[in-house]
Amino acid sequence: MFTGIILAVGKIAAVQPRGGDCRLKIDTGKLPMEDVALGDSIAVNGVCLTAVELGGHYFCADVSNETLSRTTLQAATTGTAVNLELALTPSTRLGGHIVSGHVDGIGKVIDKQNDGRSVRFRFQSPSGLAKYIAEKGSICIDGISLTVNEVDGVVFSVNIVPHTLQETTLGGADVGAEVNLEVDLLARYMERLLQGGAAAQSHGGVSEELLKNSGFLN
Repeated sequence: MFTGIILAVGKIAAVQPRGGDCRLKIDTGKLPMEDVALGDSIAVNGVCLTAVELGGHYFCADVSNETLSRTTLQAATTGTAVNLELALTPSTRLGGHIVSGHVDGIGKVIDKQNDGRSVRFRFQSPSGLAKYIAEKGSICIDGISLTVNEVDGVVFSVNIVPHTLQETTLGGADVGAEVNLEVDLLARYMERLLQGGAAAQSHGGVSEELLKNSGFLN
């Protein structure tokens, strides 16, 4: 588990094809590696990866076809900058929100405008994720815990403050850039709970009829 508070920006040092999937070697930049052990989890642009090889300023991780198909790591090349976060511990300050590192889909930057000293980004989410994104709710973008400002269909906006622009890859993200999205875990669990006993048979989400039957609508 993670908090969405980025500790360092690293970069992809090598992409090594391995039997149909790949192994990534990642330079860790200023990420504190002193207490990292083999088998530990590290979030790379919001993707939870397992360290299978460690060096003083790098680690290697295997990336499955499932992960490649669902995240922007499918397009990773040598030199690609990535946001890095170590897994939380019982003493970690929970400055963001609970993040699993299991990416739900890929979004896209569709607009960015200066807003005071911040930059307001507008993202387009996959249609299947839009129902989980709520105004003033939390969302994880490339591993960064952020607050949603506005939602309009599949489009949502966030404000990125100067510190985040400087300390994460969003500072260099332009219109058209693809990003990993992880929606708030609570939204997903709430949907499943609302389905009740129908969850075992249903493959759908929360419908108006389901909300009425659960007493949320008159």
